[in-house]
Formats: sequence, structure tokens, C-alpha cells
Amino acid sequence: MTILPLHPADNASPEALYAFLGQCRAAAVRDGHAKLVSISLAVDALDPLAVLESIFEPGEPHFYAERPALATAIAGAEVAVAHEASGPGRFADVQQWVTDTVAHTIAVGDVTAPFGGPHFFAGFTFGDEVEAGEPFPAAFAFVPRWQVALAGSTTTAVANLLVAPDADLTALALRVWRAHQKFRGFGFQESVESEIAARPAPKFSRRETGDYRASVARALAKIARGDFSKIVLARAQDLTAAQPLHPLQMLNGLRQRFPDCYAFSFTRGGGPSFIGASPERLVRVSQGRLETEALAGSIRRGASASEDAALAAALARSEKDQREHRQVLDDIVARLGPLGLKPEFPATPQVRRLANVQHLHTPVQAALPETVPLLDVLAAMHPTPAVGGAPRDAAVECIRGLEGFPRGLYAGALGWLNARGGGEFFVGLRSALVEGASARAYAGAGIVAGSTPEREFAETELKFKAMLDALEG
Repeated sequence: MTILPLHPADNASPEALYAFLGQCRAAAVRDGHAKLVSISLAVDALDPLAVLESIFEPGEPHFYAERPALATAIAGAEVAVAHEASGPGRFADVQQWVTDTVAHTIAVGDVTAPFGGPHFFAGFTFGDEVEAGEPFPAAFAFVPRWQVALAGSTTTAVANLLVAPDADLTALALRVWRAHQKFRGFGFQESVESEIAARPAPKFSRRETGDYRASVARALAKIARGDFSKIVLARAQDLTAAQPLHPLQMLNGLRQRFPDCYAFSFTRGGGPSFIGASPERLVRVSQGRLETEALAGSIRRGASASEDAALAAALARSEKDQREHRQVLDDIVARLGPLGLKPEFPATPQVRRLANVQHLHTPVQAALPETVPLLDVLAAMHPTPAVGGAPRDAAVECIRGLEGFPRGLYAGALGWLNARGGGEFFVGLRSALVEGASARAYAGAGIVAGSTPEREFAETELKFKAMLDALEG
């Protein structure tokens, strides 16, 4: 990536912008290759979700992710450049596309600010291939035209555009100048706010897909036979409302109810939005450090502090949950080893309390050499036993037949990469696919020896209830 010593705030005129884009077009002509041009600007405090609501277009791709408890959020809309891939090499394919795009990128402005510079948003489905008619390809990645992100008290707005050797500079300059003016003094449209606020909270009718208890029983028989030691099985419920659903309005309910989770929304445009509040980080890379986690084994929250503490103690003592958790941790360590990484983690898992459930949790860290790209780590880890099973290949092979529906992005990997090799991906859990007046919600549980169909059904009911309360609230 070429970073030019030009700051938009110091050269804020249409003429200066036109001259800069002329330099970029000249570079494209000289190299015989289009240039991704990225302009970053520190702006007054903004809520990225409110910005996304204001510019939301159903036919355009968007990506949104937020950790409310950490005061971080990032949103991107429309497409500057995009890429699709499938098959076992899809992670490497996307990584190569990112590398090639960065090599032909020209960046100016607050590039080193938190979330400065171009970001690559990506979604990888649970499986390497998808079935006919599914709304998302096995891998879809894009750089948005407009990006805004919050990190603590810092808000960074980014405009990205593709400048080809024959680009119309007048049209490009006008588009970027309008965006520059808007983000410098962003005014949320009252009509949009009023329209969203006036929508009645949806109430859903529900229809179950398949017989979950029977699926768990069949899985337990396979475990007893030695086919695998663990498998994660999900339920899908098809929800129907009386009026069209607005995915971002529903997302706002999720981020308020689950501040410790990743609130997210992802769409290719012209189709459904995949929204949710995931509790599980898959991988984060920042300044040469890799962070991941084992999150497996769960129990409900208590109605009082005493009951909550008693349930947490029961979870910590549970042989079944400790065994399930250890399988996930051991698998993470085993998959990071061949990459030359040396994971570090505490000896004993802790109980992590979320709004509706408690999990056994072990954080894992490792130094990450520059020679190991983030998506190489993602390819090695996905899917973890927390969403697939153990041994992974044997369990994953049986999931589709036992569940009876394609997972798509459910339990897939969603997140972003920056141009400096950093990024963050989480698992698509506690989620729903939303389109029109319909939604498909997902919830799953890990099945191991000692599991029972009734207990696992109850666990998924707990997860469904939390999700529906947020969507309807």
C-alpha cells in the first residue's frame, strides 16, 4: 500500500481532490492496473449503526460489527471492490485477493488512526461449498465505498473508490467530496429515524424445522459407536411477522440486550441480511499478537445472585461440560501448532457470564509472525469443535444429514481485515437470516457422551428465547 503525505483536512477543496485523483489515475495508467484509493478522516463522534441506518439501501451490500461493552464498532456500505471464492482453498483465495488489492492501493489521511485505511469485510459459510439457492457464497469479501468506525472516543470515516486508467475524475471527485462534507458534519435524517421508530415491534409465528430430540438421539448413537466424540447440532426455526422486518432495527435490539457480544449484520445486497449477537471470538490479530478463545460448556443464568453463583459453580464442576470444553481447547492448540505458533492459556477455564447464559471460557494468545497471514490462521481453526465437533472431519460430515437444513453463514466466520495484517473474526452464532417479513433463527448445542435429548433441547430453547426476546423487543 502506498501512503501519500497528503491530509484531506488540509486540502479540503474540490480542486485539490480532483488534482489528487488525477495523480491516482496517472499511476493506474503507468502501472496498467486500477488503483484502490482510500481517504481516511477523523470526524466528530458518530454512532456507526446510526450512520448505516441513514444510508441503508436494501440492494447494496453492508457489514456491521460492534462490541458495545468495549465501545468499538465498524460499519461499511456499498462496494468499491469485491471477491467471491469457494472450495477448500477459499481462505487462501481471499487472502491472495486482499494481498493483491493492498499492493495496488493508494491511501491518504488518518490511515494510522483506529480503523483507518481500507478494510476488507468478509463472510465465510460453515462449509467450503454451498447448496444451490443459498443466499451467500462460500466466501464473499468486499471493500466498502463508505466506512465509519468507532474506537473509544475516536471516530474515523473512510471513503474508498476504484480509480481505473480511464476513470471519470469529475464524477469520482464529486462523489467523494459529497461524502467528505457529509461525514464532517453528519446529520441523521429525522425522517429515517421516525420511520424506524414508528415501526411496531414484530411478533412472530414460529415453525420448527425437523425433530431436534430425534437428531440428538441419533448423534448419541453414533458417539456410542465411536464415530466421533462430539458433534454440535443446531435447530432452525422459521419466523413470520405481520409486517416487513428492518434488519438494522432488529440489530439495535440485539446490541442493547447483549452488550458483551458481537452484534453484527451482513448482506450481499438484494437478499437477506444475516444478523446476530455472537458470544464467540474466532481470531483477532493486532500488533503481532493473536487472540482466540475456547468457549464451550454452558448453563443458564440464575434468577438471583445466589442462584447465579450456584449455577456457575455447578458448571465449573460438571465433568461433561469440562470434557466438552477441553476438547475445544485441545483442538485449538493442535491446529495452531503446525503454523509454528506457541499458544499460551491459563490452566483452568473461568465462567463467562452473558445476558442469558454462562459458559466455560479459556482465552488463548500467541505471537504471530508476519509470515503467517490472518486468514491462514482462520483456515486452520474453522470450524472449531465448539461449532463442528471432534474429530472435526468425522463430525462435520454428519451434521447436514442430522440437522436437515443447510447452515449457510450460521456457525461460519465473519469479520474484517485491514491493510496492515490485523483484523478480527467471530463465529456467526445467536443469529437469524432476515428478509421481508420472514426470518430463520438458529441455535445449537454440543452433543457428547452424557448428553440427553431433553437437556440439549432445553439449552437451545434458552438460546432461542433470548434471541426472540431481542428481536421482538
